[in-house]
Amino acid sequence: MALPLEDYAMLGDTHTAALVGRDGSIDWLCLPRFDSDACFAALLGTPRHGRWLLAPAERPSLTVRAYRPRTLVLDTEHQVPGGVLRVTDCMPPRRQDPDLVRVVTAVRGRVAVRMELAPRFGYGSGAPWVRQRHGGASLVAGPDALRLWTDVPLRIERDRVRAELELDEGRSASFRLAWHRSFDPAPPHEDVAAEIAGTERYWRAWGDRCRAKGPWQEARMSSLLVLKALTFAPSGGIVAAPTTSLPERLGGVRNWDYRYCWVRDATFTLLALIDAGYTEEAAAWRDWLLRATAGDPAELQVLYGPAGERRLLEQELPWLPGYEGSRPVRMGNGASTQFQLDVIGELTDCLHQARAAGLPEDPQAWDLQRTLLDHLEGAWRDPDEGIWEVRGGRRPFTHSKVMAWAAFDRAVRTVERLGTHGPVERWRRLRDEIHAEVCARAFDPERNAFVQSYGSDALDASLLRIPLVGFLPATDPRVLGTIDAVRRELEEGGLVRRYRNDGEVDGLPKGEGVFLPCSFWLVDALVLAGRRAEAQALFERLLALRNDVGLLSEEYDVARGRLVGNFPQAFSHVALANSARNLGGPEGPADRRRGR
Repeated sequence: MALPLEDYAMLGDTHTAALVGRDGSIDWLCLPRFDSDACFAALLGTPRHGRWLLAPAERPSLTVRAYRPRTLVLDTEHQVPGGVLRVTDCMPPRRQDPDLVRVVTAVRGRVAVRMELAPRFGYGSGAPWVRQRHGGASLVAGPDALRLWTDVPLRIERDRVRAELELDEGRSASFRLAWHRSFDPAPPHEDVAAEIAGTERYWRAWGDRCRAKGPWQEARMSSLLVLKALTFAPSGGIVAAPTTSLPERLGGVRNWDYRYCWVRDATFTLLALIDAGYTEEAAAWRDWLLRATAGDPAELQVLYGPAGERRLLEQELPWLPGYEGSRPVRMGNGASTQFQLDVIGELTDCLHQARAAGLPEDPQAWDLQRTLLDHLEGAWRDPDEGIWEVRGGRRPFTHSKVMAWAAFDRAVRTVERLGTHGPVERWRRLRDEIHAEVCARAFDPERNAFVQSYGSDALDASLLRIPLVGFLPATDPRVLGTIDAVRRELEEGGLVRRYRNDGEVDGLPKGEGVFLPCSFWLVDALVLAGRRAEAQALFERLLALRNDVGLLSEEYDVARGRLVGNFPQAFSHVALANSARNLGGPEGPADRRRGR
């Protein structure tokens, strides 16, 4: 049985990422492989299919862990009858090959330690060939290889490596595991203490650049570290999560591969980075968007691989049991082939906000934006799969139309305020036409609320974004009515569902957790509406859902009191950082997005 998500911490090096459990087991590691249908090849899955365990031999009576301040260097202390054992984990800043460093130290007393390395390559389908090597072992499976270095005596078995040792107080033992292509030489061994110190310096130097001030500064910094760790540094792309198929409902089928970059996350991510002073990362993200989305606007995808890959074929992996029996396990994401109208508005808004923030302009950006707007002129009336990537058929989703409005609105603003050239009068007419249609066809006067799609009576939490993008002010009675209707009909345990999931809209079995980004959107809408006390109470409730090292998943199961969905989730952490800034004072991301 895998651990609850709350029991995992993330390690990362801005190329790869790993999840390490409270029990000392690394149960998941992504590798930089772009020669398959997935953007990464999985190394370790659930304990049944692979792990790297480093823990006290006796069951601890107490385990406490924390990242070192402003870093992703993790210290976990286990209290056992014989003393206290500390495990230090990190992924050093990348050179050519990714590696994991683990050090065990007897902080007090004499402690017995056990180690087991049992990797499974190819999404759990292949066990390695293990051989003893000087100072450690090698583990090979097809194109993948691992090299383990340690001074600890090892016991080599058919498909794994084990060790047992005892440490006296103050003594340590170290392990370093590096991945490389099996047909290349293994990377050279490195001094483990120097690797940890270098990793700590790297993250602290990055954290020192943060200009986040005011309330909740620590929470914002923690979320920004997650965002940086989920960056694929060579391209600037930011993946939504390092995992695939962690379920939105335990035991259910809503299990998607999130190891990709969503265009929809663009503006929120850009503003979170800019607001904290990370303009270099914001520019890299903007440049990734320009490269990934270049070409025929009719072929614009919802998501891309971290290097800009487009072929993200969704496949099921029947040999894997799934997290807590949640099947199928998927590799790839079929949403990449969907038509989602709102992504054009999101991309256009992102480029506009980048210009308004003073990021150096790419000469191709305005040409791309105009090409997208030309395409949108003929496409904005079409139904689509919408923000939630439904699989139950296309509809005229209200949020999609609002974002089509945003695309033309940002183009008009760009011409008016920044002096670019374009058919601004035509864009104004289209902007006004879309606005009038949405107000006429998507608003239910009897409920005093906007609805999910034209002619529908369903609510949708994406409607909370209406004031966030400036379509209507948050004080407009129709927006206030929508906020109240969402709270009345979509709240569960004080948190917000995406919509009432009965399977009709998305074509999937009903049931999922509350969607954490939607709850942060409610915080932002309440701030803009002047209801700060309500906004702050909800924000504090959301902060309390983070695990002990400050991580959030995509959703939360109120009944079970557990995080669910892929983990950690960039969108949740971006939303947290922006909501903290919006609550902290004027000129937050929500103010700038609707007003620039």
